[in-house]
Amino acid sequence: NVKVIFAIDRGGLVGEDGPTHHGSFDISYLRLVPNLTIMAPKDENELQHMLYSALKYQGPVAIRYPRSAGEGVSMDWDFKEIPYGKAELIKDGKDLTIIAIGNMVYQALKAAKELEREGKSIAVINARFVKPLDEELILDYAKKTGKIITVEENTLIGGFGSAICELLADKNISVKIKRIGLPDKFIEHGDLKTLKIKYGLTSEEIKKIALELLNSQ
Repeated sequence: NVKVIFAIDRGGLVGEDGPTHHGSFDISYLRLVPNLTIMAPKDENELQHMLYSALKYQGPVAIRYPRSAGEGVSMDWDFKEIPYGKAELIKDGKDLTIIAIGNMVYQALKAAKELEREGKSIAVINARFVKPLDEELILDYAKKTGKIITVEENTLIGGFGSAICELLADKNISVKIKRIGLPDKFIEHGDLKTLKIKYGLTSEEIKKIALELLNSQ
């Protein structure tokens, strides 16, 4: 319960830093630690608010963020406290929900906008928190859309998508769900763009899986 903040750089794929530097497993092993809050920002502006918020929260907090430049968004002058354990509904929708964590949020939003042009109504949730999850918002959209895609730059085993599946199982909510993330392997060296395409961490792959879910019986 010590009040300490872990700022975890290189969360996810790191490209040219080499295979030993990929942050593929941190969400999975950090979820096991009691009383530890786990957060991941969608961009550099949200990161500064998370760091500020972590100072206000009780107990240890881990904030994971990727290597590389930010999204290039404008920065707020004033720090804002993020409500503890609360996700951000970025886009409403009724056909399917994409729940993304960290820097995968913008890929999810891009996919949703492309699907919108094809007449699909897609909700996008920026989870912000891996632990605790925003159970109220997630369960609300699980019931509303009945179809969910989770997106993370972490191994699928024990990761963010696993946390969502556990929540749905515990609450006895039946939905169709697909998880997008890294496979159970040590990821090789390569540039970020190539690796993200290879492992499906792109808006194109999210859109493809969304269409498969939407067209399923």
